[in-house]
Amino acid sequence: MTPAPPDPEPGSAPDLAPDLDLDVLATAIEDFNTYFIRLPSVRRLSFSTLSVLHTLERRGPMRLTALTATEQLKQPALTSLVAKLEQDGLVSRRPDPRDGRAVLLELTEEGLRIVRSRHADRVARLSRLVEHLDEDERAALAGSARVLGRLTEIAASLGD
Repeated sequence: MTPAPPDPEPGSAPDLAPDLDLDVLATAIEDFNTYFIRLPSVRRLSFSTLSVLHTLERRGPMRLTALTATEQLKQPALTSLVAKLEQDGLVSRRPDPRDGRAVLLELTEEGLRIVRSRHADRVARLSRLVEHLDEDERAALAGSARVLGRLTEIAASLGD
């Protein structure tokens, strides 16, 4: 009988494919995010504020409890943040049609404008970078976008 391979070290990735170094991939994603996520500030909004706005734009109206799970904030902190967003006209509340006792949070037109503006800024910034790539690198990037999209779908389905 062949002995089982040793368990990987905590924090290390299993060897899924010899040509796929997950440590290198994770570092590349972290480095890219460090550069790419930092856009010029919009109305001096915090990272948490922008994260909430982007989540509501992508997922649609949500209950505060569902938003708490996605934003990694404790409910009191998120409640305060949402109250400020509502006061600033970026988020509104409406009754949940499935449960009259509950409230859904959704973006206002101004909140949506901020999210779309930031997305357009990111596309413009990315365009300036991509123009420096050769054809093969652009093709590889296109394939990577599809794979990263699929990984995002898998993570959502697993609850990660």
